[in-house]
Amino acid sequence: MTKYLVIRSAATGEASVSNALIDTYLAELGEDAQVVERNLDADSVPHVTSASLAGIGRAAPEGSAFAETRALADKLIAEIFDADVLVFGLPLYNFGMPSTLKAWFDYVLRAGTTFQYTEAGAQGLVTGKKAVIAHARGGKYDDEAGVIFAVPHLVTLLGFMGVTDVEVATAEGMAFGPDAAASAIADGKAAIAKLA
Repeated sequence: MTKYLVIRSAATGEASVSNALIDTYLAELGEDAQVVERNLDADSVPHVTSASLAGIGRAAPEGSAFAETRALADKLIAEIFDADVLVFGLPLYNFGMPSTLKAWFDYVLRAGTTFQYTEAGAQGLVTGKKAVIAHARGGKYDDEAGVIFAVPHLVTLLGFMGVTDVEVATAEGMAFGPDAAASAIADGKAAIAKLA
């Protein structure tokens, strides 16, 4: 049985193209797939603050002030280790990932747990997993120009944890009118269906 962890990060709910791509991907999975979903719009992870930072790190201080933060981080990390495939909805917001998704990574990137530092440098501890990114963007961009940071940022964070088998399906150009949007969404759905 293959286990999937789905992370949705769009703030547009049912209108979200990245969510539609995820739905297409999930529809292609076999009956033996076990899916755990986390919707960061409906149930966001709090942003890191001076009050919560210590509870996220390698060794949380004693006391109830950090217990809730630590418990959430531990739960999010456990979901990652329990999954075989990580599926991310990645809408493009101002050239980057949604802040809710960045906050999720702030909770799960823990030294000594999901990565460690060695004499040779950083080493990811989340191994043997695959990631699928359902990327949606209203415009059309030259990815080689380096102005779109969302996918490279996400791939870098995953690689830092040790997840290097990453595939991306992109729907782009939805802002150019209804016909362009329909075509872009259809192309994105076709691309992600092939990854399932």
